[in-house]
Amino acid sequence: MKLPIVAYGDPVLKKKGVDIDENYPELRALIDNMFETMYTANGVGLAAPQVGLSIRLFVVDATPFADEEPSLETFKKAFINPVIVEESGNEWKFNEGCLSIPDIREDVSRKERIKITYYDENWNYHEDTFDGLGARVIQHEYDHIEGKLFTDRISTLRKTMLKSKLDTITKGNIKVSYKMKFPNRKKK
Repeated sequence: MKLPIVAYGDPVLKKKGVDIDENYPELRALIDNMFETMYTANGVGLAAPQVGLSIRLFVVDATPFADEEPSLETFKKAFINPVIVEESGNEWKFNEGCLSIPDIREDVSRKERIKITYYDENWNYHEDTFDGLGARVIQHEYDHIEGKLFTDRISTLRKTMLKSKLDTITKGNIKVSYKMKFPNRKKK
């Protein structure tokens, strides 16, 4: 089932997610629905806050980047209760976008390598290290469960320049090819 993606301006996107346990209702269905929603919107990652749930869960599929990084050829994962325990390496910029902030892309600096602990959809515990674009996708989605957006990582001046575009998104005055929920859309 395709879920509506919450648009910029909704308070759920600024809340820190809470841990869940393996008895979380319909968890497997939620993960499947998040993947389906992400694919429909042509994304490479989707966090639970983006579908209105303030929990520590996100899904990623970085296989579209396999041409640039062959190690991503099978990079599809669910991350439950993740904790980034270390970020290392040089900072590098990459042009990021977000399904909750359609039609806006900005260069964002992040560290090139992360060490992260998490549970997968079968409740197997993992402690893994990722680098490059795989790490970048994880960091972006991890920010969502921490109540941060990529626009929080750009300069104040740049964010000020984007204010009218961001307000337009919040009001729902944009067209997107996927289902969205807008916090300030006027009822007709």
